[in-house]
Amino acid sequence: MKLAVPDLISPSYFPAAAAVELGFFREEGLDVALELIYPVDNCYRQLRDGAIDFVGGSAHSALAAFPEWNGAKLLCAQSQGMYWFLVVHRDLGARRGDLSILKGRTIGAAPWVDMGLRRLLIEAGHDPERERITIAPVPGAFVGKSVNFGLTAAKALKERKIDGFWGNGMGAEVAVRGGYGTVLIDVRRGDGPKPCFNYTMAAIATTDALIRRSPELAAGAVRAIVKTLRALKEDVSRATTIGRKLFPAAEAEIIAELIRRDLPYYDATISESFVAGMNGFARDMGALKRDVPYAQVVATQFSDFWA
Repeated sequence: MKLAVPDLISPSYFPAAAAVELGFFREEGLDVALELIYPVDNCYRQLRDGAIDFVGGSAHSALAAFPEWNGAKLLCAQSQGMYWFLVVHRDLGARRGDLSILKGRTIGAAPWVDMGLRRLLIEAGHDPERERITIAPVPGAFVGKSVNFGLTAAKALKERKIDGFWGNGMGAEVAVRGGYGTVLIDVRRGDGPKPCFNYTMAAIATTDALIRRSPELAAGAVRAIVKTLRALKEDVSRATTIGRKLFPAAEAEIIAELIRRDLPYYDATISESFVAGMNGFARDMGALKRDVPYAQVVATQFSDFWA
């Protein structure tokens, strides 16, 4: 079986990668291989087409390949809340939370990920078009199987190809430690309008067809992620061991600290209030036409395993 993530050198989907590396999928009887497929909408299209079996990516992005939530379900969360950071170049002299600094700037963001930033700006009272805020792909972030968006975005920011980026915690940390990046918005930790927290989350998704055909495999995947979250909470240094196997050397030594910061959000639950917030966001952004019931979005038969 194959599990695809849209970014690997990152804390965003680390629980999915760790579940493979720590052997928890094997414990559940699943032989799972991890694949990097960028961007996230491409992950979901390959899920739809049967090339992969699970996606560990942003929950709302399933709508890229499964309109109106037809044909796919969220199995569990990898962590709670919208997990991207808005980082701008240090030379801009930005103050935390001051979105006015973005006027006339170019911000790099991945497909479908960019929707979170666009809606955040609108929710905060900004008009990207009127304020000439360009939200565009990051130079070098091409569609394929070898792009790690956060590191690509940090490199583009360092080279001043963009004024900022909306991306994962690894990219943010690399830019800040490198002395050229400043975190402007961190939604999880209180920046930006409150509804933004529930725009999306890092989730595990699969198809309705797989659930019907092999419910025990879907259940096993949920249990594997829950075991992984527990294992990382018990000993976050496990993240370093995994990072040294999967990441470049510098990022491998950072990952445990990033995971430690994210541990408060390590909860596999997908609540009804989250789904309501996510679907409202998707409707606002034109990715969803109607109010879809919770049970059409979430594989609720596996919810007992979330705890």
